[in-house]
Amino acid sequence: MRTLFRKILVPHDLSEHASRALALAAELARVHRGELTVLHVIAPYQPVLGFPEGVTWNLREEDIVTGARRSLEEMVARALKGARAPRARCRVVLGDPFQRIIAAARDADSVATAGRAGLSHLLIGSVAEKVVRHAPVPVLTIHPPAKRRTSTRRARAARRAARRR
Repeated sequence: MRTLFRKILVPHDLSEHASRALALAAELARVHRGELTVLHVIAPYQPVLGFPEGVTWNLREEDIVTGARRSLEEMVARALKGARAPRARCRVVLGDPFQRIIAAARDADSVATAGRAGLSHLLIGSVAEKVVRHAPVPVLTIHPPAKRRTSTRRARAARRAARRR
């Protein structure tokens, strides 16, 4: 029987939250003797308009990909240290994040991804949500950590103490 965690795709946007998804995927891969493919997709961008004529961009795709790959490899090395760490391969590609993740998922058993919540999800949209809907394999979505709220009782006590000062 084929397991879901032998070949895990982990889309990574170089954020701390994506590193949490990577850590969870690494544990699943370790337990199931699997391997990880950590994918960073660089979305195409348009230069900001309004620059004087003659100003050009000297950014080459190779330089952008190389820099991102170096950052990704460092993050993965920090997350997967130790003798029992699963094997991981880092990939950096250019293109639409959703389309590139779906294409890479065809070679995986599952996807472990970090989702957005709240305002960032509303304003930016969620690649993770689209991946969940369209991936050819199961998707494990890691939600962002909930922001801690102080209890109402503690908040009132703190306000009273501040007024007394």
